[in-house]
Order: sequence, then C-alpha cells, then structure tokens
Amino acid sequence: MTHQLQQHASDFLIHTGQLAIWLMFLTAIFVPLERLCALHPARIWRKQVGVDVAWYFINSLFPAAILSVPLAVLARSLHAMNPGGMYSTVAGWPLWLKLPLALLVGDIGAYWGHRALHAYPLLWRFHAIHHSAEHLDWLVSSRAHPFDVVFTRLSNFAPLYLFGLAQTKGSSPDPIVLVVTIVGIIWTFFIHANVRVRLGPLEWLIVSPIFHHWHHTNDEHRDRNFSFIFPVIDRVFGTAWLPKSWPSVYGIDEQVSPTLAGQFFDPMDPPRPSAGSQRDKPNDSATAAREPVPAPKDIPEGV
Repeated sequence: MTHQLQQHASDFLIHTGQLAIWLMFLTAIFVPLERLCALHPARIWRKQVGVDVAWYFINSLFPAAILSVPLAVLARSLHAMNPGGMYSTVAGWPLWLKLPLALLVGDIGAYWGHRALHAYPLLWRFHAIHHSAEHLDWLVSSRAHPFDVVFTRLSNFAPLYLFGLAQTKGSSPDPIVLVVTIVGIIWTFFIHANVRVRLGPLEWLIVSPIFHHWHHTNDEHRDRNFSFIFPVIDRVFGTAWLPKSWPSVYGIDEQVSPTLAGQFFDPMDPPRPSAGSQRDKPNDSATAAREPVPAPKDIPEGV
C-alpha cells in the first residue's frame, strides 16, 4: 500500500511538472501573440490570473481521471453488444478516415453539451464560472469548474465510443481520443485569445477567435456559437452569429466569486432565486425570451 501511494505521488508530481512545462510553452506563444495582435489593451498580470493558472492545473489533472471510468464502461458495454459487427468494422478503418470523422462527431456532441450548459439553470451555475471573465485572453480558456469540464468532455468523447471511432486499449489512451483532446485544447486557447486575428474564408470551415468571442458577449447576441471547431454545426442548428465587428462587452450579469474556493463551492450551494437573473428559467434558443436566432442564410458574414 505504501509503495502504491508513493508511486501515485510520484506520477502526480511528474504530471504536474509536465503541465508546468506545457504552460511555459503556451505562455511563450500566446503572450507575444497577444502583445503583437491585441484586440483590447490588457495587462499580462491582470486580475485573477493566479486563479486561472490554478484552474489550468486542476482541470488538467483531475477531470481526465474522473472521465476514464464512465468512458471505459461505455466502450466495453458497446463492444460487448457490437451490433452487426459495426464496432469491429469501424475499428479497422484507417486513421486518416477516423480522425476527421471523430473531430466532427465529437464537436457535434460537445455542441449539444455546451448548449445544455447554457439552457438549464442547474448546469449554468457551473458554466457561469467560465463566462464570468469580462475580458478574454488565452488563459481564460482554463477558467472552468471541474464539473463543467467533465460534462463538456463527456459530451465530446461519448459519441466517439458510441459509434466505435474510439476504442479501449488497456491503460493506454486511444490515439483518436488523444488527438481530439490535444487539438481541442490548443484550439480553445487560440479562440479565447485577445487577438484581432481573422481567418478569411476559413471562417466558414473552422471556429475563429471572433466567432467564439461573440459566444462570450453579454448583450442580446449571447447564447450563440456553441461549437468549438466546426461553425457549420451552429449554422445547421440556427445558433451562429458572425458579424464583421467584434463584441464590445463580455461577461455575465450574475456575481461570481473572484476566489478559487468561491468559484469551486458556490455553484454547489442551494439555488437562490434572483429577480433580475437572466438564467432563472431554461435559456434554450427555441424558448428563450430574446431576439430570435436568425436562420443560417440570414447570418451576416465577416471575413
């Protein structure tokens, strides 16, 4: 038992060290990028930067361990059934075919999970931590409650196992899941960054910073642009919004604790009705009392 504890502690320290190196690498990329292409003037050592760094380590260490159990159970259960040999067939597909399908299928799952986080007050209590940032930069990507991270990643990964695009391979992560995770994490850092960068015609194909910045707006256009990689998903479901201008206001109306402990524990408190809250009832785009979401053909495009 003592030896196992020592091994776990050693693995934990090694993983933490790797995350620290990765954080320095990301800092070396994004800090100069945000200085050269800044959308809004901002300081590197802004308020709550320490809290966001803490969330970076917490959300890199713990959600993956929590997710491993339900995903393993799901994968083994589905493979035990293997209807019509579907999982065996898909498992034999080449990586170049499975990977783009996995990115698309996973993003569709993440879209609906993300939309649910906005639509239902119980889930929004956790997701509001992420949206509390009144100024966006790359590190805000890490500001999220662990429940939020687990829920979103489960929405992302479960469809991959459901359709046989990912497999269980003992203690080793499936390469599809590994690539989807790495691509997703790097891209979410980029689309949160404080950069005045447009992708031109590529914005039809891939989520850009301006697309996701509009997701964080705190005006009548909130609750749009839920996808993380492929904006066509929002277009299909009528939640896309991409004008030529950038949003002028970010954040939420609710008060969120500025401390790490408050952000962790407050969402788990019994809900307290708030007369002025915009999240007192489900906020689904189909039922919310706000400006109707334009159909995809009516969406103004900016390149």
